[in-house]
Amino acid sequence: MTYKVVRYLNNENLERPAQHVAEEEFGTPELQQLVDDMFETMYASRGLGLAAPQIDVHKRLTVIDTSGGEEDLEPNKVVLINPEIIHKEGKQTGEEGCLSIPGFREDVKRAKRVKIRARNAIGETIEVEGEDLMARAMQHEIDHLNGVLFLAHLSPLKRELIRRKIRKLIQAGEWD
Repeated sequence: MTYKVVRYLNNENLERPAQHVAEEEFGTPELQQLVDDMFETMYASRGLGLAAPQIDVHKRLTVIDTSGGEEDLEPNKVVLINPEIIHKEGKQTGEEGCLSIPGFREDVKRAKRVKIRARNAIGETIEVEGEDLMARAMQHEIDHLNGVLFLAHLSPLKRELIRRKIRKLIQAGEWD
């Protein structure tokens, strides 16, 4: 099932920390179905990552595939449940966008390499390392789980300019 991706300024849950996935949810068909549906939604939206709050499910769950589902690229699927960044190193600056803020892209500074501790859908503790684009995607999606959008990494002026443009789109009925 493909979910509708919620839009910034139309959903307050995007700016609130998500709740941990409960112990009894691990290993259930419902959690696996949610993961599968999130990948389907992410691919349909042409994204590289999707956090559960972006589909109005307020849980600490994110899916990432830096191939974006492109047939000519090797899939690089990652599922992170209740993730925490345990190590960061280096620096990179690169353009980021967001499925919840379509049409807006800006340069964001992030760590070049990260190590994440999380759980998978059956409840096993995993550690995943990412570099470059994968590191950027992991940090971006974990930010979502903490109620932080990539706009928070921009200057106050750039952030306000984007908000104004979005408000105009809302008034024109072009932002749903």
